[in-house]
Amino acid sequence: MPTITQAFGHGLSMDTPPPMNYQGRDITITAEMLPAFYDDEGIDKQIKIRAFDSKTGENIKNVNFLIGLNYKDKMIFRNFFFAQNGDLTIKVYPSSNGEIEITGEKEPLLGGWMNTDTKSIEVKGPIFNSGGLYHLEIAIRTIDEPDNILDEPIKYDAYISIGQTTYYDQKTKDGQDVKFRVRSYYDTITNFEYNSSENTISFEIPFDWSELNISQIPYVHEEVLFPKYFTDLLANSYIGQVNGLDLFKSSISIDDYSVEDGRIVHFVILQDHLRVLRDAQKKTSDLPNYMKFKLVASDELKFPLTAKTNNEQFQIDLSWDPQVIQPGQKTKFIFTIRDPITLETKRNSLYDFIILQNGKEIHRSSGNAVIGGGFEDFTFTEEQTGPIIIRFEKIAGTSAVTQFAIIVAPEFGPLAILILILTMSFIIILRSYPKILLK
Repeated sequence: MPTITQAFGHGLSMDTPPPMNYQGRDITITAEMLPAFYDDEGIDKQIKIRAFDSKTGENIKNVNFLIGLNYKDKMIFRNFFFAQNGDLTIKVYPSSNGEIEITGEKEPLLGGWMNTDTKSIEVKGPIFNSGGLYHLEIAIRTIDEPDNILDEPIKYDAYISIGQTTYYDQKTKDGQDVKFRVRSYYDTITNFEYNSSENTISFEIPFDWSELNISQIPYVHEEVLFPKYFTDLLANSYIGQVNGLDLFKSSISIDDYSVEDGRIVHFVILQDHLRVLRDAQKKTSDLPNYMKFKLVASDELKFPLTAKTNNEQFQIDLSWDPQVIQPGQKTKFIFTIRDPITLETKRNSLYDFIILQNGKEIHRSSGNAVIGGGFEDFTFTEEQTGPIIIRFEKIAGTSAVTQFAIIVAPEFGPLAILILILTMSFIIILRSYPKILLK
């Protein structure tokens, strides 16, 4: 008899609930909905379910799934589906109206829809027409043999976020056009506004603050993208708010590598933080039915800067002295190599330290961080002012790479102070190696 527990958790496009024990095997499923963003054109829309033994990785054979797909507390469909080899693929063809229609072949025992060499399972109707959080209720009814019907089905709950992208044309304080891109991994964005006088961004999503809803949500993820040339909003750090309450600093992160000419600022609010926000709101007023996000560019300058390597095997912390980098003056670059999970220093780590400008290497040195950190000195010339790249390569003898972008000030004085601020604003805080360098 299987041990059945309820599992919650969701991720972008995919979810793998914890395994259930059945006759000594730890059986789980992976549920995936493609594409990760419902408005991505040119990508076939599909639902994929795989049943497998989490210990061996081997697929479970002859599985009859009872699958219920829910969106915003509404059941879209609930049917049996059969996967002889443990892998199930359902093709989806969205429409704006009509009823849900499923076509394909059926297996004879429970009538589960199944794929054959000549016919695929297809679902047509009002499905996948918007992004947000989808709930898949999945029960395994047969296992190993087509006629081995379980007395007690093995049940899973999968929560999958499908991203939704919206664009907004706004005006800067100088009256220039600037385009923002917002991606929601939870629900539809409304009331987007860029306030040029306060230099803030705000937007809303619907949200149910009940414990029942929060218990099903490991995190809420929203992201805002704006062009890097829009210097009014470029900053070394940001203050995030939801419904007027400050978020933890860890809830805000900067991504300067995914889009070459754009900066992405992520809001990631964990489940425990959602509860903190809920409890704080209950003290002063009734709970609203929305989350109003606010992003404020911070003037705070903080060291060290942090970047993860392309394989997320290492984290590099970087600072320098003096803070204003000037030509003709020795600059000391101070760094630490860490484990990104435990934050412990990685002792005896070999590394290459490289400085680039305009795509050309102007300095390279190699060393061994015996105690997990060290420093590199370099003096820039008058011809080397402006934007530069600090790159770390071959960390601990691996292919791990990461980099930072900073600015060398042309002279000391008010202009240099301004450039210091711009330097901190243009820092590329990487969590993986820039995609542009992989091309």
